[in-house]
Amino acid sequence: MEDPHQRPEDVSDGTVAALGSLSKALETTERARGHLFSFHQLTGTADLELDRAVRLLREAGHPEWAERVEREILGRNVIPGHWTFQIVEAYDRTYYEAFKALEREAVDRLAEGRDHLYEAEMKEDRRSRGHPDHTARPDSPGTRPPNGPFT
Repeated sequence: MEDPHQRPEDVSDGTVAALGSLSKALETTERARGHLFSFHQLTGTADLELDRAVRLLREAGHPEWAERVEREILGRNVIPGHWTFQIVEAYDRTYYEAFKALEREAVDRLAEGRDHLYEAEMKEDRRSRGHPDHTARPDSPGTRPPNGPFT
């Protein structure tokens, strides 16, 4: 069976480095997207907590402040015309999906669809041959099963 992380013969060092850099940039974008979802969820959680704040302000005898929070902040757009879900959707449509598709196409066309060649070659360079925790692949002879109560 052919190793899916083995560099095809006609792929240069420069191509492997370039695809590794492109992959790293996409991974960073994945993290940014995660932070965008955190922003979305945290803002939504804060908006829902405002319901409690409004109720507590009324119960504490401050109806004018409760009304002001309801009118000025509760359900407010975070940027003109947008709630956070719309920002996430626009980011996905405008940037993320295009980036992900381009990276996939580059790997498919330039490296026969083989992902993480840069990292796979780094692993080969850095592993200690013969050590049971430094095997080339999960199914390599001498691979030690994970430690735990069910192994």
